[in-house]
Amino acid sequence: MITKKQIFVMSATAGISVANIYYNQPILNDIAKDLNVSHLAVGNLPTFSQVGYGLGLFFVTALGDKIDRKKLINILHVLLGLSLLGLAFINNIFGLYVLSLLTGLFSVSSQVVIPMAASMSGKEKGKVVGTIFSGLLGGILLSRTLSGYITQWFDNWHMIFALSAFFVFIIAIFISKTLPCMQAHFSDSYLSLLKSSVFQLKRFSLLRRNTLLIAISFGLFCSFWTTLTFKLSQAPFNYDSDQIGLFGILATAGVLLSPYIGKVSDKINANVIKLISVVMIMVSVFLMRFFDTSLYAFIIAILLLDVGFQAVQVNNISQIYTLDEKAHSRINTAYMSCMFLGGSIGTFIGVLCWEKGGWNFVTLQLLLLSFISLVIVVFSHKIKI
Repeated sequence: MITKKQIFVMSATAGISVANIYYNQPILNDIAKDLNVSHLAVGNLPTFSQVGYGLGLFFVTALGDKIDRKKLINILHVLLGLSLLGLAFINNIFGLYVLSLLTGLFSVSSQVVIPMAASMSGKEKGKVVGTIFSGLLGGILLSRTLSGYITQWFDNWHMIFALSAFFVFIIAIFISKTLPCMQAHFSDSYLSLLKSSVFQLKRFSLLRRNTLLIAISFGLFCSFWTTLTFKLSQAPFNYDSDQIGLFGILATAGVLLSPYIGKVSDKINANVIKLISVVMIMVSVFLMRFFDTSLYAFIIAILLLDVGFQAVQVNNISQIYTLDEKAHSRINTAYMSCMFLGGSIGTFIGVLCWEKGGWNFVTLQLLLLSFISLVIVVFSHKIKI
């Protein structure tokens, strides 16, 4: 049975790992000024991080069903720490692209601990997975605040990556001392493992529906958080990186609620919760589009967006981990690979919309994505997906 200490270490591992692909978002202006490159050039950094994460999800996390997950997590943390040390010293945009890709690739230990926790949690999968995922989403959201403040405090955007490398090596020690070794369930070849991960999508219609929904929702989520940096750095706000980073604190409402959302998902029809959540996301997009000069509108919009997204994600995950316990890592690989593919595409489209038409174009595509999410929730169970 999983212990509170193990849950804490897993939550911290998930947050510390995944945060690394989001540290660059609130400091894109600082990087652009320091390297004398355009918004479009630095706007590609989150895309490379998310593409790397997506590649890691597909090619690495499925190994959690083939080898000891604890060993896999420790290997990933060593490689991640080294990549972060590289980011702490690099001063070339193309080098940043490569190291951002590698950092994303090795940050996927966050997605090894989630199925590990599900396997250890017994009948309380929703509650435990919700708690672990709160650590992961907390890392995503608080990374912006930490990054903005560290960069502003030291007047050096490299420092956040050096600090993160320290965190990664420290949590690796706790992993070694706290988490158990786990027997693998898959004995065939690595190629067969990858094929089996893809096969899970064909195998379960619920997995396909949830995967499609989360890919669209996360694309919206990432598009918003990347372009928000550019929006808030301009009039009427004119915020610095530390002020922009503070908006990540607002989003912790969803993180704090995730264990309770997990409890509810164990007892109530998940589709009802998803419908309410997607409507919350749509309302948030309307607020940020039609009240785009109001600080209070942005505060409310961020709260609605992050609570809504968190509810969709926790419900999705608690559902798919009931499908086949022996294939948790492969199911997670299929689901999360598609999720972060959607996130990387959303980030790219968001930056492109900003370059072509500013906040007007950004919010138009956010409205489109939120409408597609609503259609998926309402109609996906009535049609064959």
